[in-house]
Formats: sequence, C-alpha cells, structure tokens
Amino acid sequence: MQAFFTKDYTGVSFQFLGVAHIATLLILILLNIFLLRYRAKDESVRRKVRLIMAIVLWVNEASWHIWNIANGTWTVQEHLPLHACSVLIWLAGFMLIFKNYAIYEFVYFMGIAGALQALMTPDIGIYGFPHFRFVQTFISHGLLVTSAVYMTTVEGLRPTWRSMLRVMVISNIYMVVIFFVNQWLGSNYLFVAHKPVGPTLLDALPAWPWYLLYMEALAVVMMLLLYLPFAVADWRRKSQPAAA
Repeated sequence: MQAFFTKDYTGVSFQFLGVAHIATLLILILLNIFLLRYRAKDESVRRKVRLIMAIVLWVNEASWHIWNIANGTWTVQEHLPLHACSVLIWLAGFMLIFKNYAIYEFVYFMGIAGALQALMTPDIGIYGFPHFRFVQTFISHGLLVTSAVYMTTVEGLRPTWRSMLRVMVISNIYMVVIFFVNQWLGSNYLFVAHKPVGPTLLDALPAWPWYLLYMEALAVVMMLLLYLPFAVADWRRKSQPAAA
C-alpha cells in the first residue's frame, strides 16, 4: 500500500501506449459505450448515477491535492485549479448534479478535447500503474469525458453553434487572464508560458509563442469535430421531406 502512494516510486514507469496505458484507455472506451446503450428511464436512478460521478470527480481531484500536500510538493505555481481540466473537473460535478447547461457547453467542448490529450499523453512523470498518480489521473480525465458523454446521450443535452462561439470567446478571455497570472506567479497554467516539461502532443508544434496559434487552430478543429454529429443530424432532419 505504501508503494501505491509513495513519492519516490521505484515501480514500472509510465510507458506511452504500454500495456497499462492501452488497457486503461480500452476500459474507458467500454464505459462510454455502455453509457451509450444504457438509458435509465427513471429520473431517480439517473440522478443517483450523476451524483456518484460528481462525488468521484471531486473526491478524486481532492485526493491529488492531499497527496501533494502530504509529500510537500504542493505549490501555487503548479497546483491551483487553473488548468482547463482542473477547472472543468470541479465544474462538471455541479453540471452533473444540477444538469447545468451553461457548464455542459464547456465540459463538452473543452473538457473532452483537453481530457483526450491528457489521456493520450498524461503528465504523470515516472508514475506508472498501479501507482496512485496513474490511477488518479486516468479517473479524473476519463470521468470528465464520461460526464459529457452521459449528459449528452442519457440526459439529452446537446451543444449548438452558439455554444461553440461562447466557449471559444470565454476560453480565450480566460487564457489572457491566466497569461498575466502566470507572469505574476511564475507558473505555466494552460501551458501559455511555455510547453510542458514532459512529452505531450505540443512537442510537435513550433516554439513559443507560435505554438499558441496552433493550439487555437487545433481547438477550433476539435470543436468542429465534436459538433459534427449534431450538424449531420440537423442536416438529415432538415433534408427529410415534410409529412403530407
């Protein structure tokens, strides 16, 4: 048990697309496929499912802060809830409990896009399975994706073109604010000060500040892809001949 939580981990390091990584991704995919097929008609059952997911999200995220505090590694430069996924994990709990549509827009577009990157290239250093850091990271980001999928497929929420515009505008305003926060704290929230130290998808982009423009473009592409199923459904509905 101590090895599960230890800071000086001596077990197998995280391996990109290693057995543990692929197995975890497959589990998350199967979970979301299950949610696509499972639609409880009873609102009380759905409310319990949403409450459980919200509690797991919050407890899991809180445990990460507790672990860092216990190991003396918590700092304002790295652990304030200012990264996009960190903010959305806390907000997603409220979305799940209250079925808040305004939060849903951000969780669907920014949550899924950001969490997918974190799931593919997690920033967990040496901590491979079964260390706490590995488990905690995949639960937080995996459940962030799942919460958006659940609210869409089970609760019937859906984004609109205006949702995409609101998310893009507010996210860029937030990024500008965080840029100045980083200057003040000497931090790198949202990775707008420089690229992450560990290997990520951003390594394929040009150096600062040009990679920020690529991030903007990639964000637009991801949002369009996430909206594509709804755009196709709307097009098919409008193209159907009206009933006589």
